[in-house]
Amino acid sequence: MALEGCIARMLSVVELIMLCSPIEWRAQSVKCSKPDTFSIPHEQYQPGDVLLGGITSLITYNLHLLSFREHPSEQHFGVPVVVTKFYQHILALVFAINEINENPKILPNVTLGSHIYDSYYDVKMIYRTTLDLLFKSQRFVPNYKCDRWENLIAVIGGLDSETSFLIADFVSLYKIPQLTYGSFAHENADARKFSDFYRLVPNEDHQYMGIVRLLLHFKWTWVGLLAVNDESGEHFIKAMESLVSQNAICLAFTERIHKRFVWDTLGDLNGFGFSFYRSFADKQSNTFIFYGDSMALITVMPFLCFGIPEYKDDSAFRKVWIMTAQIDFVLSGHQKGFDFQFFHGAISFTIHTKEFLKFQKFLQHMRPAGTEGDGFLWDFWEQAFDCILPNPLQLIDPEEACTGEEKLESLPDPFFEMHMSGHSYSIYNAVYAVAHALHALQSSRSRHRTIGGKRFEIRDVQPWQIHPFLQDISFNNSAGESVSFNTRGELESGFEIRNLVTFPNKSFLRVKVGKVDPNAEEGKEFSIDDDLITWQFIFNQALPLSMCNDYCLPGYRKKQKEGAKFCCYDCVPCPEGKISHQEDMDYCIKCPEDHYPSKNQDGCVLKVITFLCFGELLGISLASVAVSLSLTAAFVLGVFIKHRHTPIVKANNQDISFALLISLFHCFLSSLLFLGQPRDVTCLLRQSAFGIIFSVAVSCVLAKTITVVVAFMATKPGSSIRKWVGKKLANSIVISSSFVQATVCVFWLGTSPPFPDFDLQTLTTEIVAECNEGSTIMFYIVLGYMGFLSLISLMVAFIARKLPDSFNEAKFITFSMLVFCSVWLSFLPTYLSAKGKHMVAVEIFSILASSAGLLACIFYPKCYIILLKPELNKKEQLMSRKNESI
Repeated sequence: MALEGCIARMLSVVELIMLCSPIEWRAQSVKCSKPDTFSIPHEQYQPGDVLLGGITSLITYNLHLLSFREHPSEQHFGVPVVVTKFYQHILALVFAINEINENPKILPNVTLGSHIYDSYYDVKMIYRTTLDLLFKSQRFVPNYKCDRWENLIAVIGGLDSETSFLIADFVSLYKIPQLTYGSFAHENADARKFSDFYRLVPNEDHQYMGIVRLLLHFKWTWVGLLAVNDESGEHFIKAMESLVSQNAICLAFTERIHKRFVWDTLGDLNGFGFSFYRSFADKQSNTFIFYGDSMALITVMPFLCFGIPEYKDDSAFRKVWIMTAQIDFVLSGHQKGFDFQFFHGAISFTIHTKEFLKFQKFLQHMRPAGTEGDGFLWDFWEQAFDCILPNPLQLIDPEEACTGEEKLESLPDPFFEMHMSGHSYSIYNAVYAVAHALHALQSSRSRHRTIGGKRFEIRDVQPWQIHPFLQDISFNNSAGESVSFNTRGELESGFEIRNLVTFPNKSFLRVKVGKVDPNAEEGKEFSIDDDLITWQFIFNQALPLSMCNDYCLPGYRKKQKEGAKFCCYDCVPCPEGKISHQEDMDYCIKCPEDHYPSKNQDGCVLKVITFLCFGELLGISLASVAVSLSLTAAFVLGVFIKHRHTPIVKANNQDISFALLISLFHCFLSSLLFLGQPRDVTCLLRQSAFGIIFSVAVSCVLAKTITVVVAFMATKPGSSIRKWVGKKLANSIVISSSFVQATVCVFWLGTSPPFPDFDLQTLTTEIVAECNEGSTIMFYIVLGYMGFLSLISLMVAFIARKLPDSFNEAKFITFSMLVFCSVWLSFLPTYLSAKGKHMVAVEIFSILASSAGLLACIFYPKCYIILLKPELNKKEQLMSRKNESI
């Protein structure tokens, strides 16, 4: 296909202006030698009262898009080229007028008609047609109607913001209602100047929100933006730059599309082509946002088709296009060889529309013969069907002649659609809005009322009188949908989201996949069904990715690349103790206290509650040792009771020995309180029972040691210490020393008693069930007092270790206290360094080891003599050993 044959040069698009005339409908009521007007002939309607004016986007001039002129001042003229698809806008207006005129309930005894003008996307032509619309004279004398009685009631148009505001420059001076059917930003400065502006489309801000929500829904964070190079495009770029930044989305590039159909120089053409193709070089950006109108799309199409000869196989050109509501998928007459394969899978925001079976039947009956007053139909028919209508003044090749019976439904979708488009539906509603406003005005003023002495006629209505009724208009159209304006003169509705599915025969289907509804409940303003979407073939129906780099997997966090946009980053592992459980997390987080990070740091695992229980090996071992030692202590006690009359038992106060053995027996058993899950009772008894029982044991050892020292000193002649010899001293030492410890424990339990608790911090993967000491200070006071007694016992025993006495226990007590103190001195650092249930095991081991040291060192020698050397357990042996020592 030749490059020249595929590219249509579109200088401008016709904007639909619809006029109202209070005179008879006659084809000759508007004189125009160019095919740029449309009026309804009197053969179709009775004499009418009201005329609508419209400006539509329809005609351009045929100049080659990729041509350029050597001199910017060079003028170009060509054959008019009709954007055939936009002809539906005119037909929607005519269809609406037909329905209204056939309905006696809306405007009884009034015939509604229209004049339609073309703007050519040219400022001069827009002003000229607007003046013609206002003053009905080819001589354009402002404020003078040339003796013609046509009262303009309302204007419908245009499709783009620039044309609409240029029209408003004039019609607003005369307070003529202007109803636009194109979508453009409300914040535009020009829009605020005109109070006579009414929009039959939603506020474009809702579209901005919808685009951002769409990007977030599919996690597209690296997207390209192409916008038409005009005021609306600049507004869109500024709005989107702010919105995407707030939602952690980056624009990979921002390219402005120039709606230029003639290039001044080859350099300009090459410059635009280079910048346009450069946008496709970023393979990470698979999503393009395209803002503009259909003419911008026509401008871009040749560059897509002929930029690279192998374009059909080039994956770089296969993108997900997000199209805004102003863009319709159209082709000009010289782009018949093009298709929309590039836009297969595109997601398009569209204006809401409804299906009209009557409208389709209306289109099916359209024929060029017998349609008078339509200055556009002739060019439309010839260019749509690529033929020439018979002309008596021109010889035509029969093979090129039109039959006049061609059917609109046979045209490809890019050139004409039988389904009413969103813009056509807006025009349809605009006509009905004006008709209902006139009906409301007519109802409020009876035809029999007089104005200035004359009978009131609707033809005497001035345009400014319709505004109050338009502002408060609310009606149901023939499709059963409600139409009303908000306080800003906008239609209260949202946008539909459609997915473009193309076919090899150059037809396409737009499937509704979602919507943007600002009136929906909070959180439901945006909805989309992923399963209904068809993507570009290259993505194999997998969700396309559009990001600067791959996702950071769970377990990693994003780290900003120096000098790059915030959407471009590296992925680094989370530090120890933290996790990232989602993709692309900015920061790693800590798990809840009762959880710990998984091995891959991609999630939190519930900690297991642990404690030193009887069932595990360590618990069984310690319990077995404790029971064995307690039985051993009981056995020794039994031996001593059985041989209580022997000298070795009676020596050194046998009552203290019995008390020591009983306390050691309970020391062994008290260690069992530390096993098992902590409960209220066990926590109360653990430390207090251990402290008191151990204090009794150490007090007994101290009493035995002091008894030996006092007894030896009492043997010296004239010693005054004899009065202290006896059981009274020993009993006093045991009771008083134990009482102090008991008092401390009672105070502890009364003020801040221990209680069951869970240690969540010490171990990474476990929750330790433990007894909280309540008061750490009291705990260490109990241990300190026990250590104090032990040191005194050690010192006294060390002093008395060489006293000459056959049954002197000081040596054994010294050794036992060395063992006892060594155990508890090593206990403190070991206990503080241990974690979890091992702390409990350390304390149990210290209890058993120190108690076993006392039992073995003090009572093993005596048991040895009692059981194995009974011959030494006699008074004679005692006395002889005593004499020998002396």
